Amino acid sequence: MARPFFTYILRCSDQSYYVGHTDELDRRIAQHGRGLGSGYTATRLPITLVWFEEFPTREEAKAAEAQIKKWSRRKKEALIEGKIEELKRAARKDWQAYRERGGKEN
Repeated sequence: MARPFFTYILRCSDQSYYVGHTDELDRRIAQHGRGLGSGYTATRLPITLVWFEEFPTREEAKAAEAQIKKWSRRKKEALIEGKIEELKRAARKDWQAYRERGGKEN
């Protein structure tokens, strides 16, 4: 059986979020906790794993990571809390704001 891949979100000590992907979730979280592998989390210890999802391929995990990294804090927190309706509302508000800017990124 193929090894699964994971996309994950960490909450840092400053209450910011870090999004990553890996094929060895426990090992990667332990690395973050020791200040290894990411300069961002190393300066914001301690960290807490607050969300993860399993994917069958690295490409899918990387795509999920890239998508979530673009999200607002509100959308990330809705995902973490499992509030799917809130996530949908936040996505609609993001889309509306995007359209109001004339289809331009911030």
